Amino acid sequence: MTFTTRPTLQGTFGMVSSTHWIASTAAMGILERGGNAFDAAVCAGFVLHVVEPHLNGPGGDLPAIVSNPGGVGAQVLCGQGPAPIGATATHFGEAGMNVVPGSGLLAAAVPGAFDAWMVLLRDRGSMRVAEVLAPAEHYARHGHPVLPAASRTIDAVRDVFATHWPTSAQAWLTQGRAPEAGSLHRNVAWADTVAALIAEGSSPGATREQQIEATRRAWSSGFVAEAIHEFVQAPYWHSGGHVLPGVLTGADLSAYEATWEAPVLLDWHGYQVAKTGLWGQGPALLQMLAMGAAGSPTGSMDSVEGVHSVAERWKLAMADREAWYGDSPVPGTSRAQWSAERDHLLTDLLSGDYARMRATQVTDTASHTVRPGHPGERTPAMAALALRAADDMGAARSASVGEPTVARTAAINPPGGDTCHVDVVDRWGNMIAATPSGGWLQSSPTIPSLGFALGTRLQMMWLEQGLPSSLVPGARPRTTLAPTMVLREARPVLACGSPGGDQQDQWQSVFLIRHLMEGATLQEAIDAPMFHTLSFPSSFDPRVVEPGVLVAEDRLGETVLGGLEARGHVVQRAGDWALSRMCAVARDPHTGLLSAGANPRGMQGYAVGR
Repeated sequence: MTFTTRPTLQGTFGMVSSTHWIASTAAMGILERGGNAFDAAVCAGFVLHVVEPHLNGPGGDLPAIVSNPGGVGAQVLCGQGPAPIGATATHFGEAGMNVVPGSGLLAAAVPGAFDAWMVLLRDRGSMRVAEVLAPAEHYARHGHPVLPAASRTIDAVRDVFATHWPTSAQAWLTQGRAPEAGSLHRNVAWADTVAALIAEGSSPGATREQQIEATRRAWSSGFVAEAIHEFVQAPYWHSGGHVLPGVLTGADLSAYEATWEAPVLLDWHGYQVAKTGLWGQGPALLQMLAMGAAGSPTGSMDSVEGVHSVAERWKLAMADREAWYGDSPVPGTSRAQWSAERDHLLTDLLSGDYARMRATQVTDTASHTVRPGHPGERTPAMAALALRAADDMGAARSASVGEPTVARTAAINPPGGDTCHVDVVDRWGNMIAATPSGGWLQSSPTIPSLGFALGTRLQMMWLEQGLPSSLVPGARPRTTLAPTMVLREARPVLACGSPGGDQQDQWQSVFLIRHLMEGATLQEAIDAPMFHTLSFPSSFDPRVVEPGVLVAEDRLGETVLGGLEARGHVVQRAGDWALSRMCAVARDPHTGLLSAGANPRGMQGYAVGR
């Protein structure tokens, strides 16, 4: 028997896996009280906003993939808000910017997470707003233990808070100091906001759906939208030094609704892997898997050949991500024309012929260049700033910007993350993978009357126009958030995901190969050594390429790491337990047996179930 850091849980009632133990247990409590997987996921999501505030918040974003055994496969819930109407390239250019800043009010997309959770509860859940939000209000009002990573994050930005963002200093600092790890922290302003939202959704005599709609209106056009609109008009510091107001308005919030969409699917070794559309990086995972199926055998994930092959395929997929992914229509085309063209593009990107052609570009030597392909004989285009190397960027940047992701060297900075994740499966076979992110406490100044910050997802859009990911009002940023659903014969068998920015799908690919191809249990695949490449344009400020860089956990062993260096990889050893924050739940559709596993790195992810 292979040693694992914890067991792969098994049972028949319900399973939850998330990036924080409190969120997992709160969600399990919902299942115990008769709620379904979607009720439980909403509960977990709002608890994650409270207990992992350095990684996500209600002012952020949410993609999710849901399924049930009696349904029609999987559906994507898009809670990725678009660029505000006032977020034009001209506006940023007139302010003296050539990129969207990595922190500050101008980087905020329309918040999408809250509405997406409410739409999920309305359309797929069975419980009322007050029932699923009660645990989040409790922990916000009465306190939760501050995570070590949260304490370090607040300490890293305390000078920014004290000097530039006084509302954040008031919310997160005590006498100028960050809260100590393990101390109780209360966010009474957010607790009061949650209580007010619950009150809006508790009208006597109203149906469950009517109550949810009342809560949604309170957010999008009521007191929440009014507070955001007023706060954003004040000038605040941004990374880069500009002191300016934002452009997000109450009208942007009232116009926004989370949407249901069809997933992008890949048939892979008898499974169907479901991801979001080209507004996220999800299809890159499908491209990488398709290249593997079309090319020569990958080799074990513990071998030089296996790691090399996966890393090289990821470089090609991520080059295509930079050239082809995004939600910004080409100037002069209608949204309908653009959508039809994107459907054709996806077909070409995932075609067997294209995968086979791209697989031939993988050689025995590590590539150090960014090589987008020509799907359907199209000509790729990338931003002029997209190919900047990390060495060209000079001095260190503010701790308020970029991706607060897993550290490369655990000895220097133990594992953290840029995002959260939750997976749930219930006794009826309902399943969900959800990846809430953005709106973390260090992204922009706290709105004092509400108790949360806005996100910075617009940093993933280019000011240069004519690109799939150009900054265009009403277009969604090309998000890194990438939950995964796996189906067999149109029935859900696996939900998984991980925080990690650009690395989310890379880590999931290693997990999927180990679990579905090599036969590892959920926990064995989660525990096993991880790796990822950085040899492509980053999605986060300062958006650079690190040519040939391969970040790997030391547990791969010196024989493998040395062999990779011999092939030309610039190997950066991350420590034994430094990469990935995978979560996963599974269901055997023939027996109804449920299972779950969770990440041990960082010592906070947890799976519960019975």
